[in-house]
Amino acid sequence: MGVSDGWVEIGDRVFVRRYAFYDQNIGLILGRAEALVIDTRSTYAQAREIQGHVQELTDSPVGVVVDTHGHFDHVFGNGIFRPATIWGHERCVTFMVRNGERRKATIAAEEPTLADDLSEIVIDPPDRVFATHARVEVGGREVMLRYLGRGHTDHDIVIEVPETGVVFGGDLVENGNVPFFGDAYPIEWPATVEMLAARVGDDAIVVPGHGDHGGKAFLQAQAASLAKLAELAQGDFFGEMSII
Repeated sequence: MGVSDGWVEIGDRVFVRRYAFYDQNIGLILGRAEALVIDTRSTYAQAREIQGHVQELTDSPVGVVVDTHGHFDHVFGNGIFRPATIWGHERCVTFMVRNGERRKATIAAEEPTLADDLSEIVIDPPDRVFATHARVEVGGREVMLRYLGRGHTDHDIVIEVPETGVVFGGDLVENGNVPFFGDAYPIEWPATVEMLAARVGDDAIVVPGHGDHGGKAFLQAQAASLAKLAELAQGDFFGEMSII
C-alpha cells in the first residue's frame, strides 16, 4: 500500500486510507447504514477530505468517530464529524482540554501553511470515554476499544475489529517513521506494545498511525526497538554523555 492509493480493504468492510500529509493512516469501518472513522486529521479542511473520500464507498453517515489519542494530527478535525459520537480514552479529554489551544498556536508557528486552517478549529474532545475497554456498536457491528498502558502518550488506545484480524494501533506503533517521544513514557512503552503483540494472531493486520501496515512480527520488532531505547535511557549511556 502506498500513499494516495485510495481506500484499501484490509478486512471485511474494514478500510484504511493513507494520506501524504504526515504519511498518516485513517481507518473506516462499515456497518449496516452507519460508518465509523478512526482519527480525523489536523484541520477542518483535512477532515472534510476524509468525508468526501468516505462517500466514495458509502452513502451511510459517519455515526461514530474514534480518537486513538489526543495529538493534533489525529483529533483537530473532530468538529467536522459532529453530531457523530466521538470515543476516546478518558485522559484524551484531559490532554486536549489542557493542551489544545496551546498546541494550535505552536503548530501554526511551526507550520505557517496551516495557520489559517488552525485558526478556525474549536477543540472538540471525545464525549464518550472509558478507562480500560469499551464495546462500540456501528450499524449492528461490534468494535472493541482497549487501553493497554502508557506509551506514545498516557492515553493511547487500540481498536480491534472482531472476526477480521484487523487492529488499529494508532501511534503506539509507526512504520518508516521515527516515533514521537514528546509526550511519551519511553520506559513503559515497550511493555504496552508487547501486550498488544501478545493479543494478536500470527495472521493479524496491524495498522500503525503512520506508514505501511504490518503484522505480529512488525509489533514484535517495534517492541524490541523501543525496549532497546528504554534500556539505554535507564543505563549509563546518557550519564556518560552528560559528563563529557
